[in-house]
Amino acid sequence: MMTFFQCSTCRELSFRSQIFQRDLRSCRRLSLGRATRPIAGVAGDQHASLFGQCCFESGSAKNTYGTGCFVLANTGRNRVDSTAGLITTVGWAIGDETVYALEGSVFSAGATVQWLRDELGIIGTSAESESLASQVADNGGVYLVPAFSGLGAPYWDMYARAAIVGLTRGSTAAHVARAALESIAYQTRDILDAMRQDTGASLSSLRVDGGATDNRLLMQFQSDLLGVPVLRSAVRETTALGAGYLAGLGVGFWDRPNDIEGLWQADETFHPAMSDDRRENLYGDWRRAVDRSRNWAS
Repeated sequence: MMTFFQCSTCRELSFRSQIFQRDLRSCRRLSLGRATRPIAGVAGDQHASLFGQCCFESGSAKNTYGTGCFVLANTGRNRVDSTAGLITTVGWAIGDETVYALEGSVFSAGATVQWLRDELGIIGTSAESESLASQVADNGGVYLVPAFSGLGAPYWDMYARAAIVGLTRGSTAAHVARAALESIAYQTRDILDAMRQDTGASLSSLRVDGGATDNRLLMQFQSDLLGVPVLRSAVRETTALGAGYLAGLGVGFWDRPNDIEGLWQADETFHPAMSDDRRENLYGDWRRAVDRSRNWAS
C-alpha cells in the first residue's frame, strides 16, 4: 500500500471508516495509474450491509446468512461496551456523526449445510436441504451444534466441538437436515439475546440477507424462534448496496440517510407462528445441547 499510494493518503484511509465527502479535507482524487476516481465512502463488509439494510434507527438489526452468520445491531450514538460476549464497533461515520453497533459472528451456518452435502452425502445440493428437512414436521428432538471449529459469539469457545444429540432409532436423515438448518436460527438467537442483555432493548424485527435466506423453512423458523417478523431484503447483496449508498451520500447524490430509507424493500416477510411455550422449550433444549459440546477439546 505504501508503495502504491502516497503515505499521507494511506494515513487518511486507515484513520477510520467514514464518508469522504467533498467538503472534508480527506476527500482527494487518488491517481491509480492514468485513472482518477474520488473515494466517496469506506466501510467494512458487514458495516456496509447494515447500512444497505437501512438499519438507521437505534435498536434495528440485520443478519447476513452465508457460510457463517453476521449479526449487527445499531446502538445509535451510544457506544455500548458489551459484557455479553459481543464486539463493539463503529457502524458508520458521516460528517461529525458516528453511529455505533454491536456485532456477533456465527462460525458455521451455510458451512453446516455444506457438511451435510460433502461429508454426510444426505443431500446433493445445498438447496435440497430445505426439501429434505420439510419431510418431517419438527426436529424429532434432534439438535446439531455445528462447532466444527469452535463456537463464535457469544460463547467464544475454541474448544467446543460439533455434536448431534437426541438421536433415537426413529431419527432419519430428514431430522438431521432439519436440525442443521435450525442450528443457524438458534445461533442467531444466541447473539440477539446477548444484544438484548447489553442494551436492554427488545428486537421488533430482523432484516436478513445472504444466500441462505432463499431457504424459506429456515426463515420461517427464524421468525418463530425470535417471535418477531423476519424481513428478507429484495436485494440479497446488501454489502454492495450499502457501499453504493455511502458513495452516493459522499458525492451528494443524497443529502442524508433518511433520503435512502424509502428505497429499501422486502421481497417477503415471515411472521412468527409458534407459541411462546413451544419457542422457549425448543430454545432451552438447544442451550442444553450447546452445553454438551463446550470445552470438549480442552
